[in-house]
Amino acid sequence: MTVNEVLARVPVGQFIAGEFVATGSTFKVFNPATGELLTEVSDASPEHAQAAFDATCEAADGWAATDPRKRAEILRRAFELIVERGDDFATLMTLEMGKPLAEARGEVAYGAEFFRWFSEEACRIEGRWSTAPLGGNRLLTMKQPVGPVYAITPWNFPLAMGTRKIGPALAAGCTVVAKPASLTPLTMLYLMQTLKDAGVPDGVVNCVVSSRSSVVSKPILEDPRLRKLTFTGSTEVGRTLLKQAADGVLRTSMELGGNAPFVVLSDADVDGAVAGAIPAKFRNNGEACTAANRFYVHRDLVDEFASKLVAAVGQLVVGDGMDPATTLGPLIDDDAVAKVTELVDDAIAKGAKVLTGGAAMDGPGHFFQPTVLADVPRDARLLREEIFGPVAPIVTVDDDDEAIALANDTEFGLMAYVYSRDIGRVLGAAERLESGIVAVNTGVVSNPAAPFGGVKQSGLGREGSHEGLDEYLETKYLGLAL
Repeated sequence: MTVNEVLARVPVGQFIAGEFVATGSTFKVFNPATGELLTEVSDASPEHAQAAFDATCEAADGWAATDPRKRAEILRRAFELIVERGDDFATLMTLEMGKPLAEARGEVAYGAEFFRWFSEEACRIEGRWSTAPLGGNRLLTMKQPVGPVYAITPWNFPLAMGTRKIGPALAAGCTVVAKPASLTPLTMLYLMQTLKDAGVPDGVVNCVVSSRSSVVSKPILEDPRLRKLTFTGSTEVGRTLLKQAADGVLRTSMELGGNAPFVVLSDADVDGAVAGAIPAKFRNNGEACTAANRFYVHRDLVDEFASKLVAAVGQLVVGDGMDPATTLGPLIDDDAVAKVTELVDDAIAKGAKVLTGGAAMDGPGHFFQPTVLADVPRDARLLREEIFGPVAPIVTVDDDDEAIALANDTEFGLMAYVYSRDIGRVLGAAERLESGIVAVNTGVVSNPAAPFGGVKQSGLGREGSHEGLDEYLETKYLGLAL
């Protein structure tokens, strides 16, 4: 299987009412590891977006009335097809986003699992029956699909962020328009073909790809038939979308920015903490909202932790993700490299010590050296801002209270990591951390069976698990007089 053979299998049109539709213009998709052109895809206009949403609305009643078992079987078939086509999906993600091929295969497994999980949940949408406290009337509740959904997905997890939204929506009986990031549209377009092949009826899922996100989103967000907006991306864009959603009083799910603290308490297993720090920080090239952004390490352990982390980082192999030896790929584009460089330079200027790395790399592609910084001052910007790159800043702390206070000193609250050998101590710290997700003595916790989401300005709602299905359901109450 060659790269060209994989690319040839990807449709490049808008997916509207079960067909791939060409438009009068295109935009280019590049490989961030080489800078080379991969292909061109059709560029949607507002009219194409409106047509996609019209198809979504036309299919809504029929899909909502489809038997749960039928919806479940289609989702299960979609899961199976993604697994069968796993090499294709992994190759596409590595080509257009840059993550190492092994990690892309991991995303295939993770992304496909959302369809299997929600295929099982589709038949478990339940209401309840009870007697009113004063007797007489009976109280009946039922769950119904919220209605047409607009799902906006990011570039850093091109498959999983789509399946994490589309899976529960279809299981609940909702129809969807998906809009992937213009940097990584190919994986989503291939997913559309896969859903069509799995038997999803025409119009139930549609997809618009465009270089002008706000322009094509406008007619959909302003359409009174839209009932749900789900978005994964930056907090800045999320705030704008929430303001637009307010006009239609839309149900919203927002998975926004992160600034994850990685807390190493004084009794932690340093080797275990370092082993967890590598995926927590450097997985997905550091471009994850869950990535460890700030390392707060107790004074008694900080030298050992820093030394062993530098040694582990030294084992990372930077390069094109299509090379099986690569364990750290490029950043997504030049702007990303510039932002990481700016943050690192700011920390160094304020007194941070470079233990390894610290600069962008020459040559084709958008690479930044895997970096560890020590003695990072409290006013460094990278302790406040999401780095989204392979940089680990270490801050020394004296006790649990200081570590947790610093960890919570942010407007974000998506993910936190905490390491300790004492179960009571680590649980006490986890309860105090202001975060929607806490990883305890591990560097990876995302799971389709678990609720994913943040607090504070990291977002609203949850994705995955039973809570993720509820995001696409409305509760209707019937009062029955007997």
